[in-house]
Amino acid sequence: VRNRVRRVQSRNVVARLDGADATLKQEYVVLSAHWDAYGIGRPINGDSIYNGALDDATGVAWLLAQARAFRALSVPPKRTIIFLAVTAEEQGLLGSRWYGQHPLYPLNQTLADINMDAMNAFGRTKSIVSLGVGQTSLETLLAREAAKDGRTVKADPESEKGYFYRADHFEFARQGVPALSFLFPGTDYLDKPAGYEAKVRGDYIARDYHKPTDEVKADWDLTGIVEDTRLLFRVALTVADGSVWPTWTARSEFRARRDAALKARH
Repeated sequence: VRNRVRRVQSRNVVARLDGADATLKQEYVVLSAHWDAYGIGRPINGDSIYNGALDDATGVAWLLAQARAFRALSVPPKRTIIFLAVTAEEQGLLGSRWYGQHPLYPLNQTLADINMDAMNAFGRTKSIVSLGVGQTSLETLLAREAAKDGRTVKADPESEKGYFYRADHFEFARQGVPALSFLFPGTDYLDKPAGYEAKVRGDYIARDYHKPTDEVKADWDLTGIVEDTRLLFRVALTVADGSVWPTWTARSEFRARRDAALKARH
């Protein structure tokens, strides 16, 4: 085995929108996405630029759109919103792990993390896929808001691949912060034949995932991204203005850590 070690210095990028409530502004809601891809790598068909357009430039675009939407509110949310673009996700969630271990804002005063990885660039869906169905009360809120659009929430159709443990929200969960996370297409595409979801998902993994060909495509349909972005804005705003803190479910492996953190806070 031949190993080559490269030392790289990188940065998380953080923005803050202060809450409007004099007391609750010391509590936080985090929105996150990872800005790294693979940069310049092994050429494939003569192309060595690993653009990361879907994974995760779409997530970063989502993060910026959320920031603009919150900034445009006539009255800011009661709690402070943290917009966190983390680095080195592709190297093992290193940027979010660093934040989890060295938070800029106390995690026992952080209500939730809503994380976006690769988004659905293939059209509108009747359902949105959440990686952590059954883990937190945030899922109930997500389902309620989705129902207003005539949509439902479904679990990850490929849960055996462990995506819940492979995205940046996981480092918040490890520290006890309730989290939502989204990755790849939704289900039940409107005006598409049966099996369309599996086809686009499979095609992306086979052809573009972590390859130079992960580029913006002329046939992308961004209507699904718009719909998901609006839905998650409402979820985040409800948490930021709400009177009830999100919780882990009784069966969640992360509940004990949260209970201990909140006990120490009080």
